[in-house]
Amino acid sequence: MKKKIAVVGDFMLDHYFHGEAKRLSPEAPVPVVLVKEEKYLLGGAGNVVRNIKGFGAEVYAFGIIGKDQEGAKIINLLINEGVFVDNIFQSDSHITTLKSRIVVDGHQIVRVDKEKLVESSLNLQKLVIDNLISIIHEVDVLVISDYGKGMLNDNLLREIINLCNRKGVKVLVDPKGKDFTKYQGAYLVTPNKLEAILATGVEIFDKKTIKTALARLKDILQNENQIITLGSEGIAMLRDEDFSVFPALSKDVIDVTGAGDTVIASLAFQLALGKSLEESIVFSNKAASIVVQKKGSAVVTLGEIEKLSKKDSYMKVFDNIDDFEEIYNEIRINRKVVFTNGCFDILHLGHVKYLKEAKFNGDLLIVGLNSNASVRSIKGPKRPVNDQVDRATILAALEFVDYVVIFNEETPIELLEKIKPDLLVKGGDYDIQNVVGREFAKETILIPFVEGKSTSELIKKIIQHN
Repeated sequence: MKKKIAVVGDFMLDHYFHGEAKRLSPEAPVPVVLVKEEKYLLGGAGNVVRNIKGFGAEVYAFGIIGKDQEGAKIINLLINEGVFVDNIFQSDSHITTLKSRIVVDGHQIVRVDKEKLVESSLNLQKLVIDNLISIIHEVDVLVISDYGKGMLNDNLLREIINLCNRKGVKVLVDPKGKDFTKYQGAYLVTPNKLEAILATGVEIFDKKTIKTALARLKDILQNENQIITLGSEGIAMLRDEDFSVFPALSKDVIDVTGAGDTVIASLAFQLALGKSLEESIVFSNKAASIVVQKKGSAVVTLGEIEKLSKKDSYMKVFDNIDDFEEIYNEIRINRKVVFTNGCFDILHLGHVKYLKEAKFNGDLLIVGLNSNASVRSIKGPKRPVNDQVDRATILAALEFVDYVVIFNEETPIELLEKIKPDLLVKGGDYDIQNVVGREFAKETILIPFVEGKSTSELIKKIIQHN
């Protein structure tokens, strides 16, 4: 049976313009952005909902938005996610928060916010509580996503937390503001480092001050368990008197947008499954390490986390495209896929620089690797020097190589037909018009080889020295 999680909070609309800027405006010294793509995503509490749905749980969504176009878009996006919208209330006195971001060549250059902070009326608060009472018996965990936009005043927070405590439902809070007493009684509050500093007055700069801040938070919140999210340093926990820091799994941060939403969604999902707080934090760290490598408000799937859990580099290697396809359709969402291929018989400086440059052009680098039989058919019976397993494992150990897929044919045409990358990369000695499989990629580029670096030359030197 699917777990059911309630999310109460500030639902916002994320708006993205993706484009390119190649000239300055004649009106002012600012770039002219030519929009190539425009999209809307659920933000705030809505992003928490998206992440929980991505894990496969059911969600009850509670929020107050404006009776406007942005509010209507939120309703439609929730419906598309398969979320019941009966508890998303539209009010004439509210304006739906809209965050518009202009992104040029993968870099956000400006964000424009449209919002009006209005405290919820007593009638709307009562409506939220009454509807929450009607479904609370079905809920495993409740998440409060507080972005300080006016819905969650102190009175409503107290009523929600007290109701959940009476019914034995764990409450998790993503907090806002300096005064955390309004969250007293919650099972867990998830401030980041800055939020914890503001709430406790404790300057955090080492493990000792982290523990001091956690103890202060426990005093303020009157709870048994407390964490602080530390970004690239991981998550710190104080449970009773047990202090631990769970290190982050990735230092490669591309975009932190929505990372806090992913953390609390991950914790809620694991706790709903009956996992311990420690197990839930480990899972959450994995989810966070994945989402910060994606651009914009993104979702993490169980498939991605399962793959990350298998930490050895050989788990980045697939013997064939059929096995890789099982996760590929999930991991490519919202990511620019780059593909290249080769024998990579003896890995050298030229290979490393080439692959690093290939990854620089996108988010996910997939390397098609010629199998032993494929190399023999191209290079002759004395090649490859290194077995395909060795070659694949060495490639996968490179930080900028995300996946290696072995193929048996002389060309990767079948692989490309199924992957359909955004970008196909080949070496500079190719004629771009003759690149095999370029019809399956949105774009094909050539990257020059490093002069004097090749496997054939290395083999000649080895023979000469012997």
